[in-house]
Amino acid sequence: MADGDAVTADAGKGGAGKGGATGFWAPGSRILWRYRENAGARFHIARPVTVVRDDPEVLAVWMAPGTECVRPVLADGTPVHLEPLASRYTRPRTVQRDRWFGTGVLKLARPGEPWSVWLFWEPGWRFKNWYVNLEEPLARWAGGVDSEDHFLDISVHPDRSWHWRDEDEFAQAQLDGLVGVELAERVGQAGQRAVEAIRAWGSPFSDGWERWRPDPSWTVPPLPEDWDRTPARMSS
Repeated sequence: MADGDAVTADAGKGGAGKGGATGFWAPGSRILWRYRENAGARFHIARPVTVVRDDPEVLAVWMAPGTECVRPVLADGTPVHLEPLASRYTRPRTVQRDRWFGTGVLKLARPGEPWSVWLFWEPGWRFKNWYVNLEEPLARWAGGVDSEDHFLDISVHPDRSWHWRDEDEFAQAQLDGLVGVELAERVGQAGQRAVEAIRAWGSPFSDGWERWRPDPSWTVPPLPEDWDRTPARMSS
């Protein structure tokens, strides 16, 4: 299908590195950033993004305003965040196509790290905050990257202050069996390492990404019809 061809063709830029190592996408390539459902195998979040930078240090991508995405909703179409927490993760769900109507988001992920860092701006490019999203390390494939969200997050502000987010959701996910004891321990440890990185104010917080701006020639990537396909993994 046309949309799928557009994303797949662009995602192939960069090729494979020497010795069978995973290749890197060239700036401007279009890929998918996806999340599997918790304690499941299906994808329930898919976001077409444009590659800003991809190398052994970091994958940086831009999700533009107006991007068509896939997000989870309750089976009756109710937005997940409107459901009371006690039943939020136990009621039947489906997925829905929607658009990202906020300002754009710059996402940064370092290889093997159990979190990604997102940058948000207010209208007019006034920097708002960094957002540390605890998750499985990204798994690369020819058309993009896949992960699983771990509920717990951290907001980091321009004055270097920070605070935990969604601790209640993390606790509820454990009660509902979406996060087991071993995983909860791993997530907690990852969160503490993320806090150490924030306190040290190292990369990516000190790298000046808040001054970055997208290439004005970039258009919004389309959402492919086969956004939930199960691809063969790229070699590592």
